[in-house]
Order: sequence, then C-alpha cells, then structure tokens
Amino acid sequence: MTITHHARMWEAAVDALERAARLHRQFFRLAGQRAQEPVWEPPIEFFEDHGRLSIVVALPGVKPDLIHVSLENDTLIVTAERRRSNPLSKGTVHCFEIPYGRFERQVRLPAGRYRLVRRDSEHGCLLLDIETLD
Repeated sequence: MTITHHARMWEAAVDALERAARLHRQFFRLAGQRAQEPVWEPPIEFFEDHGRLSIVVALPGVKPDLIHVSLENDTLIVTAERRRSNPLSKGTVHCFEIPYGRFERQVRLPAGRYRLVRRDSEHGCLLLDIETLD
C-alpha cells in the first residue's frame, strides 16, 4: 500500500470517529441526569433572509401539537418528548439510533427582538419563521 492510500484510510477512520462523537453529543447526555432534564437535542437548519429567520427542527415521530416553542430574549427554545411506540418496544433490537425521551433545543438568535410569525410542520419537521421587531 502507498502512503497516499494509508492517509486516505486514516482520514476515513478519523471522519467516522468524529461523526460518531458528534452524533453521541447531539443525541445523548451523560447518564445519571434526572428524568425531567432533556436527554437529547434535535438537529436544526437555520436561515436568515432580510430580517426574517427560518428554522427547521427535525422531529420525526413527535406530534406537532405537543411541541412547546418559546422566545426568551434572543433565544428560541423548542421542547417536547419523543415517545417510543408500542410496536417498536418488542422483539430483538438490531439498530437503535433514533433518540427517545424529553428533548430541548435552544437556538441563540442574532441580537435583537423577535416574534414568531409562522409555525408549521411538514414531513416530521417543525418549521418556524421569526421576524425581527427592530
């Protein structure tokens, strides 16, 4: 094997470890926390265009009417709980990657005052549009 081949293999291994660590940080917190504390954070996409912020929160399997959204100063807070459905709680587990339990995602917004102007859901994602008041 050439040095270039070894370097590519090493880069692929490091990338895989970084992805695994990122997923672990994103979805799980250290054991031993109280049950009412959040245990995972959903991934988001955050866009800004002409003073309007658009945020997409990936929440597959979470009923939209059970999601709490609040704006506190320059922070958006999204909380709820993703429960495991009964058919998925039986049998042998071969892969278990989708997080369950209480979640909370805090998104720091650019400095300013805001109001929520649209809340919708589509294909397991919460869609939020936030307008600046300044």
